[in-house]
Amino acid sequence: MFEEKFEKLSLTEQESFRRIINWLLAHTYLLQGNYVFDDSMKRTNPDYLFVERQFGLFQDYLEYSGFHLERDSNYGVIFISSTYEYNRVKFDKATTLMLYVLRLIYEEEREKLSLSRDIFTSTGDLVHKMISLGVIKKKPSNLVLRDSLRTLNRFRVIEKPDGSWEAADTKLLILPTILFIVTNERISNMYKLIDEEPGGDMIPEDEEDEETYQDASDSLA
Repeated sequence: MFEEKFEKLSLTEQESFRRIINWLLAHTYLLQGNYVFDDSMKRTNPDYLFVERQFGLFQDYLEYSGFHLERDSNYGVIFISSTYEYNRVKFDKATTLMLYVLRLIYEEEREKLSLSRDIFTSTGDLVHKMISLGVIKKKPSNLVLRDSLRTLNRFRVIEKPDGSWEAADTKLLILPTILFIVTNERISNMYKLIDEEPGGDMIPEDEEDEETYQDASDSLA
């Protein structure tokens, strides 16, 4: 029984359990390594190790609420998915397209690397890539850039050091979680989204004008 196993944890472990459950419900993904930009290196995430040790306990608790806890040890990702359709996040079109292009950048850069899995780009390079692909005709407004990149950061798709999201030279770390959000099958679906908007310019200058929404991922809680 869950209650019996939970009571066997120390008070500190019980508090960690509650805190991590809240994190997963808010952010969906938990990574094995946290990148420290000041040191240009990854440090092991103790929360990830704790969930690994108590995976069955976390799994049992979340199952009660209709969530599935999953992990991929190869990429060091633990995440939750929801049984219920209405408890999944939908991204607006601008965020969806940025997510799609970030996935393409991730694949292209990963092919160039032999050892490191850390994939970097920048806000400026992201926008340039979107224009070169014909997704947009011109740079989106700073408001759209900022809000979309913040959303992707919330769901652990990207990280950045200090600086504004919309600045062209802001470095973006693309996290391996993107592989679980944008699968190969979903890439094909996103191609269709682009084809439906001939001529590009798919991202509005004012976010309030955007009324079209797309599913971001079946794995988003």
